[in-house]
Parts: sequence; structure tokens; C-alpha cells
Amino acid sequence: MNEFELIQQYFSSQGLARDDVVVAIGDDAAVVTPSARMQQVVTTDMLVAGTHFLADADPQSIGYKSLAVNLSDLAAMGASPTWFTLNLSLPGVDKLWLEWFRDGLFRLAGTYGVQLIGGDTVRGPLVVGVQAFGVLPAGTALMRSGARPRDRIYVTGTLGDAGLALAQQRDELALSAPDREIVMQRLNFPAPRVSEGVGIRDVASSCIDISDGLLADLGHILQASAVGARVVLERIPVSSVYRRHFEHVHSWDAALKSGDDYELCFTVPAEQTATLERLGAAWACGVSYIGDIEAAPGLRLVDAHGRTHEPTMEGFDHFADD
Repeated sequence: MNEFELIQQYFSSQGLARDDVVVAIGDDAAVVTPSARMQQVVTTDMLVAGTHFLADADPQSIGYKSLAVNLSDLAAMGASPTWFTLNLSLPGVDKLWLEWFRDGLFRLAGTYGVQLIGGDTVRGPLVVGVQAFGVLPAGTALMRSGARPRDRIYVTGTLGDAGLALAQQRDELALSAPDREIVMQRLNFPAPRVSEGVGIRDVASSCIDISDGLLADLGHILQASAVGARVVLERIPVSSVYRRHFEHVHSWDAALKSGDDYELCFTVPAEQTATLERLGAAWACGVSYIGDIEAAPGLRLVDAHGRTHEPTMEGFDHFADD
């Protein structure tokens, strides 16, 4: 099977055709029609075997997650996803692997109405690269640089379950079968908070998705906004599975530093908090107020009694040892 046959057999028939796609897969490039008075938002991520997933991981989860992490980036900007491209490096043609990978990829794409419009395939180590596109009204993009003192800090969903799954994979934690299934689902099939990101576009002052851990990602907001923050540990939302293994994951540390949660962390001015709480009441994932932006630089972690907490390490960084 050559490259063009592979593309034709596995990726040309998504079963989704957006009105704003003029030319999709099959030509030298795609042609799309941008919406009037809207701005384009573009993001890209690579997933590498052995770094982002195990080489023998479920190919359906690899396909799903390769798009999910990009949709999460769009959500953090407040954008509605539209199209994506796929660059795929494969050691060889494994037809069953490709079928499962495609099914996971297109399952999530169908959920959000996102159309595959092109890409490339090559022979090499297993690497998946996705570039995703979204749209939003001009001038409304959420950025990391808008947080101001006295803004409240919120997160969607719960934090730390993906960290539990990674600890389980490394044999650092023994989970029951039901608990293992729950956290592995969170790790392998994260739910990008697209509707929530769009919903807070006119409410939040800054936003980021939690891919490298709360400490690292909230730290990016603080740096970009030239502010500090105080976070109360007991306000950090964690699941019932996490609470059952609280002591085995160094109390709050997995929720603070583990990556792969793909929840949103965002700040809201005081005058907008009532609006945010009305919005959040309708979100199935929930939303939690975890702390406040302060003028003094740095991130201060305290418990309910005001005692300082020092985590064992910070969030994930590909080049931390370089």
C-alpha cells in the first residue's frame, strides 16, 4: 500500500462535510472559506511514542487524544473548532492499527463537527502531529496576559486523575480495577472543554488549558500577566478516586503537578463572578473557585488554615533536564 492509497482508504471518508470547506483531501492544499468578521485561531501539537503514549497503547486512544489536546488549546482561547490537518509518521502499514486510530480520531472530530482537510504521511518512528483551526469574533480571544489583582481563579472539572493513571502505569500506585478504568479513561480520552471555553469568552480575563499541571500552567498566566496568586489547597477539585488514594499521591501534589488533565484554568474579574457562577451551574464538568490573583509576584499555596504548602516538584517540561 502506498501513501496515497493509505490516505484514500483510511482518511478520505470522514463522513463530515462542512459548508466552509471548499476543497479538502485530494489536492495539493485545502481551500476553506473564513467566516466574515471572525478571526482564525491556529494551534498544533505532536504526540511521540514513548513520550506522550506507550508504543503499544490503544490506537483508538492515540487518535482521539491527538485531536483532543488541540481542541483543548482552542477551548483555552475561547474558539469554536472548525478544521484540522493530520501529519502521521508510521513505522509501517498496520491496517488494524490504522482502522482503530482513525475511528478514535473521527469519533472526537464528529462530536465537535471538525473536518479533516489534509496532512501528510511518512515512514518513520511513530509520531502524530495535528494542527487545528478555530474561529471566534474579532478581538475576543482569551489570552494568558489578562489576569489582574483581585481576579478570582477558577478551574473546570477535577484535577489529578490523569496523574493517578500515569502512576499506575509506572507501577507506583496499585488501583482497583474500577478505579483504574476511571483514571485511564481520563488519561486516554480527555474531554476538551470547548463549550466552556466559548462560554467564558466575554467573562474571563485570562485562560489556559491544564496540560502540564496546575502549577506550571497557572504559572504561565502569572508570568504573562505580571501578577502573583494565592491558591487554597482544599478548594482544588479532585475526584472520589483521588480522595481514596490521597496519601499515596503525596496529598495534593498529583493534582498540582500532574499533566494531561486538559481542564481549563481561568481568571474572572470580581464584577463578572456572578455571571460565571450562573454559567458554571449548567456545566456537567462543574467549575471551582480555587484562589485569587494578587499583585505580589509568585504563586503561594496554602491550606485552609493559611499554612504554606511546598510541592515536591513542578509540572511537566519536555526540556527540563537540558
